[in-house]
Amino acid sequence: MRSIGVFGGAFNPPHLGHLRLARYFADKLYLARVRVIPSHLSVHKSSEDLAPAEDRLEMCRLLFSGDRFEVNDMEISRGGKSYTYDSLLEISRELPDHQIFLIMGSDMFESFHTWYRYEDILKMATVCTARRQEGLALEENPYGALIADLPPLEISSSMVRQAVEKGQDIEAYTGPKVAGYVKDRGLYLAKT
Repeated sequence: MRSIGVFGGAFNPPHLGHLRLARYFADKLYLARVRVIPSHLSVHKSSEDLAPAEDRLEMCRLLFSGDRFEVNDMEISRGGKSYTYDSLLEISRELPDHQIFLIMGSDMFESFHTWYRYEDILKMATVCTARRQEGLALEENPYGALIADLPPLEISSSMVRQAVEKGQDIEAYTGPKVAGYVKDRGLYLAKT
């Protein structure tokens, strides 16, 4: 059976922690592809400082380059609130012969029990996650998730947005292409 990784999220903006997590599972599980799916409107995150969907999609294309990654606009095209269940249902119908691995950060893993139809998601996909911060315990694993054996990487999209607001260079967090895009488009600047 062939396997595919699915990595959804606001990606507001995407950063090197996202890339590291996706690469880890692509390598560990021998995934031919990881489908990166930026949300239209995230159910789990505030949308007040959300960059336009087209910008987040383009930043994902810049960060997740290479033949193993496929950036997909299915949730943006669908519009409205983005539910992982709907996307996985569409992918499982499109690729019925594939095993699906759902990649998520530890922040989303900790709230997974609150997700729309999370029990049905578990029937369609194997959840994969990793620690993001030192001291974060992921011992509670009632979902049979695969937990990456990676040293924590303390980086988040909110940290990147705050750095932009303060006029700091974000290249160390996002890589040069995304940092350049954020600067050129004037994203995440403090509203005056």
